Amino acid sequence: MALAVPGASGEPSDSPGTAAGAGGAATAACAGGAGTAAGADSPDLDVRPGGAGTGPVDGVTALEALRVPDALSARVPAEQRGAGRDDVRLLVSRGRSVAHHAFRELPEQLRGGDVLVVNTSMTLPAAVNGRVGGERVVVHFSTRGADGRWAVELRAPVGAGVTGPRPGGPAGAVVRLPGGRALVLEDPLGPSAGARLWWARVPEAVPELLRRYGRPIRYGYTDRDQPLAAYRTVFAVDSPDGSGSAEMPSAARPFTVPLVAELVRRGVLFAPLSLHTGVASAEAHEPPYPERFAVPAATAWLVNAVRAAGSGRVVAVGTTAVRALESAVGADGVVRAAEGWTDLVVTPRRGVRVVDGLLTGLHEPQASHLLMLEAVAGREALRHGYEAALQERYLWHEFGDVHLILPDEERNAPNCSSNEW
Repeated sequence: MALAVPGASGEPSDSPGTAAGAGGAATAACAGGAGTAAGADSPDLDVRPGGAGTGPVDGVTALEALRVPDALSARVPAEQRGAGRDDVRLLVSRGRSVAHHAFRELPEQLRGGDVLVVNTSMTLPAAVNGRVGGERVVVHFSTRGADGRWAVELRAPVGAGVTGPRPGGPAGAVVRLPGGRALVLEDPLGPSAGARLWWARVPEAVPELLRRYGRPIRYGYTDRDQPLAAYRTVFAVDSPDGSGSAEMPSAARPFTVPLVAELVRRGVLFAPLSLHTGVASAEAHEPPYPERFAVPAATAWLVNAVRAAGSGRVVAVGTTAVRALESAVGADGVVRAAEGWTDLVVTPRRGVRVVDGLLTGLHEPQASHLLMLEAVAGREALRHGYEAALQERYLWHEFGDVHLILPDEERNAPNCSSNEW
C-alpha cells in the first residue's frame, strides 16, 4: 500500500509506515513486548468516529473523563522554575505499579543494553505574523510538502503573544507576510469542512523566512514568549534542507549533556531517527496528520540486534519516536531503514511491534496520543499512572514533568488476539 500525501508532487511515496499502519497479523503485532500486553489488556475498548483530521481515531482514550486543573499546566521552562532542564519529576509506571522519582534518576531506571530511541528533529521558529486583507493573523508553518508547498494553520491573535482558533481558508486567500512576502492558500489538508491546516504556495524559501521573522509556537497556558533555545532538545541537529518540527519533540527536553554521558557510561545505547512534527494542537480525538520521518540503517540494525539478542529493552523517547520507528517495521517485526511520509496512528488495536517502553510527557485526556500510550502500557496501567500524576500534582505540557512507561516484567506472556484488526 502506498501513502498518497496531500501536497506531494502527484506520485504517492512508498513507505513501510503505511504497511505498518495496515495492521498485519496478530503475531507480528505481538512481537513488541510491552505493547502487546496492552493490546490484550483492552478488549473493552470503545470504538467511535473521531473528529477532524485525516481519518477517524479508532477508539476513545482511557482517560476521557479525567480533568486536569489549569494549575497543573507548566507555564515556564524547568530551568526558570528550578535548577535546570533536568529539574523535573519522573513518574515511572511498570504495569499498575507507580513510583515517583526526579528525572536525574533516569539512569537508575534503565540498565545496560537498553536502547533509547531519540528524535533528532530541530524545532523551527514556526509562528509568523501576517495579514489577510485587513485581518491580522498568525501563520503556523506546520509541514513542508514534497512539492515545496507548506501546510499552514492560520490563527487569530488574542493578545500577549497568544493565539486562538480561526476558521481555515478560504482557498485563494493571500496572506501577506513580513518583508513583502506572501503565501496563497490552495487546498485543505483533510476534509474541507472545518479544516485547520491548508496547503499554501510560498514563493520564498520558508526556512530563511522563519529565521528572519519567526518565533516558536506558543500556547495560552504559558506565561510568556521564550527564546527558541528553550524549545530545542540536546539531540536536535540541523536538517540539510532546513526542515524541522513545528513543535518541539518535548519528551527529550529534560535531557542534558551530563545526563546523556552518565547513561552512556552505564551502557545505555542511543538510536537516532527523525520525525518532523507538524502543528500538534489537535482537537479532541483528532489523529495526527501525515509527517516526514527517517529511520537510518544504523538505527534499524541496532534495534534489531538488541531485540534478537534479548539484551535490552527498546524505549522510545516521545510519541514521535514511536511513530517513526513503528512506521519502519514490517509485519515480520524487523525494522528496516526507511524515510518518507507516515500516516501511522498507533492504537491499542494495532499494538506496537518493536517498542517495549516509552518516555513521554503528560497529555490532555482527550488527546489521540493517549491511544499510543495505551498501546504501550495497557488501559488500566495508564489510568493508574495518570491518577497518580494528578494526586501528586505533576505538571503537564511541554515544559512539564515526564512519564516513563516500562514493561511489567513479572507479568505472564499476553494473549494477543485483541490486537487483530
